Amino acid sequence: MAIKVLHHGLATTVQDLGRPGYFHLGIPVGGAMDRYAMRAANLLVGNDEGAAGLEAVFIGPKLEFTEDALVAVTGAEMPAKVDGVAQPGWTAFKVKAGQTLTFDYLKSGARICIAVSGGIDVPEALGSRSTYPIGALGGYKGRAIAAGDELPVSTASLATEGRTVTEDLRRKPGMLAELRVLPGLYWHRVTEESQQNFFADEWKVANEADRMGYRFKGGRKLDFVEREQPFGAGSDPSNIVDSCYPYGSIQVPGGTEPIILHRDAVSGGGYFMVGTVISADMDLIGQLQPHTPTRFVKVTMDEALKARADRQALLTSLRTALA
Repeated sequence: MAIKVLHHGLATTVQDLGRPGYFHLGIPVGGAMDRYAMRAANLLVGNDEGAAGLEAVFIGPKLEFTEDALVAVTGAEMPAKVDGVAQPGWTAFKVKAGQTLTFDYLKSGARICIAVSGGIDVPEALGSRSTYPIGALGGYKGRAIAAGDELPVSTASLATEGRTVTEDLRRKPGMLAELRVLPGLYWHRVTEESQQNFFADEWKVANEADRMGYRFKGGRKLDFVEREQPFGAGSDPSNIVDSCYPYGSIQVPGGTEPIILHRDAVSGGGYFMVGTVISADMDLIGQLQPHTPTRFVKVTMDEALKARADRQALLTSLRTALA
C-alpha cells in the first residue's frame, strides 16, 4: 500500500519516537515533537506505539489513499476531513481506497500527528524512521514530504474504527503555558536578582520556534556575576568553555532570549545553560505557537522525578484504555 502526497502541508515529516544512543556523536534523538500524541495516534489504529507516522506543523497535508486504512490524528486541533467530511480528533476513523484526507485550519496547538494502520514503512536509519532534515537522515529520502511522493505503508489488519482517547487523557498546554525547569550547572553564573526574574517574568514564544529549538522573548535581561572569562571561552559573559547540551536545556545567549533545545538540537557548544526543562513537559513545547505566553516554573529534582512518574502513569492509563 502507498499514500500519494497531493500537497505537502507545512514541514510535514515522517517521525517515530526517535533514535536514542547517538547524541554523543552529534546526532540528535529526534522523533515526534509531541511523543505522547504520536503514541496515542498509533495505539488508536492498532500500531505499536513506536511506529512511524507523519508530523505536520500549522498546515496539514493532502493525502490520497490507494487502499483502505484506519487513520488517527492527534496533537493540535486541526480537524481532519475525508473527501470533505469532518472526522473527530483523537479518534480512529476509516479512509477507503481512492479517498482523500485533508485538513481544516489550525484552531489550537501547533503540530498534528497522523498515524496510519501498519505505519509508514520507510527504511530505518540508525534504528529509526524519524526524519532529521538538517542531516538528510531517515524519513522519506531524508527530507520533508513533497507533492508527488508515494509513502509506503506496511500491511496490517484494521483495528476497531471509532476508538477514541477521552478528554482526560489528552495533554494540551494552557493559555499561559507553564514549563517546569530544573536549574543547571551554570545557574550560579547569573545574579540572584536575575534568577528570581527568570521565573517571575512572563515570556512569549518567538517566531524562531522549530524542531531544533524554541526561542522566547519578553522577559528581563539576565545579569551575570562578574568574573574573568576563562581561557577558551568567548568575551561575552554568557559564553563558557564548550560543554555538552542536555536535551531540553535552556541557553540564554547574551542573557537576553532563552532558547530551549528540542528534538533536533545540537549536542554541545559554548553558551551557558540556565537550566533544563523536565522531560515530562517537553511534549508541551511542541504544541506552542509563536506569541504564546509562557512562564518557567522552578522545580527540584524530587519534583521532576514525580512529574516523570505522573507522566508514566498517564501513559499507562492511555495504554489500558486503548488495549
